[in-house]
Amino acid sequence: MKVRIKKLTDRAIIPTYGSVGSAGGDLYSAEKEDVAIAPSQTVLIGTGLAVEIPDGYVGLVYARSGLATKSGLAPANKVGVIDSDYRGEIKVALHNHSKEERVVARGERIAQMVIAPYLKVEYDEVEDLTDTARGEGGFGSTGKR
Repeated sequence: MKVRIKKLTDRAIIPTYGSVGSAGGDLYSAEKEDVAIAPSQTVLIGTGLAVEIPDGYVGLVYARSGLATKSGLAPANKVGVIDSDYRGEIKVALHNHSKEERVVARGERIAQMVIAPYLKVEYDEVEDLTDTARGEGGFGSTGKR
């Protein structure tokens, strides 16, 4: 499948895959300068890219495991959602979970994007739902005996 992508600046880097089996394409900072992120601060980092995601698909922006574990930087919203009708710049709200200032260099990989199909459903309000063995058990209830 081909997905149309547009560079909004000459600093933008088209997403790349780290290996043959990678599900997510790496997104890069296209900021004019390096960006310092203080502890517990969130900063929007531009990628300089706009994408044309096909109908029935969504772009999901996830943390890069290396950046999150080594630097404490990860998307503030945990998973970003890029809808198929959005044509603006892809930006990543990076949050610094560490206790030290972190610097994101221009051209550094900041997140990864997975293009995935989704189901658009119609919600049907009802008075009752069907019973299941689990019922209303949640938040760790399946591990109890």
